[in-house]
Amino acid sequence: MQDQVSNFLIQLLQAGNNSKGLNWLEKQTQKISSEPVPAKLFLAFSQASRFFKKEKLELSVKQLEQADQLCSGFEPNFWDELQTARAVLLLSYKAEKETWFKTVNQLFETADMYEHQALFAALPVLPFQEDLIPRAIDGLRTNISLVFDAIALNNPFPAKYFPEANWNQMILKAIFMQRPLYKVQGLEERRNPDLAAIARDFAHERWAAGRDVMPEIWRLVAPFVDEMFMSDLQKALESQDELQMKAVLLALRESAYGPAEKQLEQFPELVAKLDMEAKAWKSIGEEFQQTRV
Repeated sequence: MQDQVSNFLIQLLQAGNNSKGLNWLEKQTQKISSEPVPAKLFLAFSQASRFFKKEKLELSVKQLEQADQLCSGFEPNFWDELQTARAVLLLSYKAEKETWFKTVNQLFETADMYEHQALFAALPVLPFQEDLIPRAIDGLRTNISLVFDAIALNNPFPAKYFPEANWNQMILKAIFMQRPLYKVQGLEERRNPDLAAIARDFAHERWAAGRDVMPEIWRLVAPFVDEMFMSDLQKALESQDELQMKAVLLALRESAYGPAEKQLEQFPELVAKLDMEAKAWKSIGEEFQQTRV
């Protein structure tokens, strides 16, 4: 699979008409694969920024489908050319477990911010996936949005591999950092009662400090609405903040809690404005990021 992903990524880079960079990349991958000396990978990984810029990749619909076929949930359309070139370099390093981990761990430990971004975003296409779980969890300790986003957003790795406690910690930190939850893959499927309770506690802390609550937080509560959560949703509805109200109404519409229906009937105009669930949450998340963060 490494070769298939690498070839696909090179095809994406070819669209950038960067022949100098591609020639350099070809020479480096040949050197790294033919003689897997860590220093060659380290040097090329660092030098890649001289040959590739942080221009976003542009993928066709067919290429998006190809990416998903190679690795379910793989979204290189959120990558830039430099990240992509670094991923190609990584994939060219021979996957012999002990040597590979020793080398890649050293790369993680000495990486700068953009190198960390490339390393963490590449997790879903790297070998030895399950052995990389501790590295991904440790990476979430960062307070640098660029690095945190590379793990948490548009990346299938956490939803596929994180234990529930670590998944919940990641979502809480995303809320704390006000990152867009609609970009977290698997958010719907991995909602759980503990996470809903964490979201509730966080909302209470914000309210106690006189601060607003990120509206996407109510998405985590939706499947578990009961009398206790209902009182919180009622409080959010009383805010008269339309974005907040839309999020609450969306959570109520999704819930199976009987009294939710009566609340929805009180806001027919706002309910009529709501899109279908995933699209509506994305719309709410985008508006929050554009106007409040």
